Amino acid sequence: MHLGIGSYSYVWWAGVPGYATPAQRLTAMQLLEQAGKLGVRVVQIADNLPLHLLSPGELRALRARADAMGLQLEVGTGGIATEDLRRYLAIAQQLGSPILRTVIDHGGERPSPDEVVVRLAPLLPAFDRAGVTLAIENHDRFKARTLLDILDRLGGARVGICLDTSNSLGCLEGPEHVVEILGARVVNLHVKDVSVLLPPHHKGFVVEGCAAGQGQLDIPWLLRRLRLLGANPNAIVELWPAPEESVDAAVAKEQAWVEQSVRYLRTLIPD
Repeated sequence: MHLGIGSYSYVWWAGVPGYATPAQRLTAMQLLEQAGKLGVRVVQIADNLPLHLLSPGELRALRARADAMGLQLEVGTGGIATEDLRRYLAIAQQLGSPILRTVIDHGGERPSPDEVVVRLAPLLPAFDRAGVTLAIENHDRFKARTLLDILDRLGGARVGICLDTSNSLGCLEGPEHVVEILGARVVNLHVKDVSVLLPPHHKGFVVEGCAAGQGQLDIPWLLRRLRLLGANPNAIVELWPAPEESVDAAVAKEQAWVEQSVRYLRTLIPD
């Protein structure tokens, strides 16, 4: 297990649709430089920093810079459209990524579990040949047992779970429940800490993101349990920072949170 950052570590810097964006948005190359400053070994570049928009020369330069810095690149995208996954599988190979992370729901598409299996099964031989594992992220629609059933029906060693520690709250499943069901199939980990707060009116709860180690996620237990279940994924810092009065303030906050998160996680993941 190695510690890393990703494009979802810096959501405001990368740009959040529907909100103001910084004058200088995050680039893939800047993300590598951030990793170098933080001393982490893995960089995950996902769909909020789309790699298919880079030219072949820019992709080669990105790989060369990562190699020179001793960084492992991981590639992410969104959706399960066949041509998109084939395109990103080629990018993953070019960048030396061991995984291709994706979320099932994307761009308004909400396929059923049967549709997911029908669309992904024909692609798995290509992942086998490429030596790349398809990492399906738990999101807020499918429960853990539904995702496990999808994996079982797909079969094969080159498909697993990208476990986000907070996403499944959206379908009323906590991390302990999700880990017990999916932990043995985890091939990538998004460490996203949150606090669940009772507002002053006491009507409902508010889930707020925070730096790793500052919320209610039991990260020491999480890492121990995954190891006991036989999973040894890279751990990528992800954040859910609420907006601030300005996008510059939001960017400054998430940068501080990433630094705090890495300092804390270094006590648990020394590499």
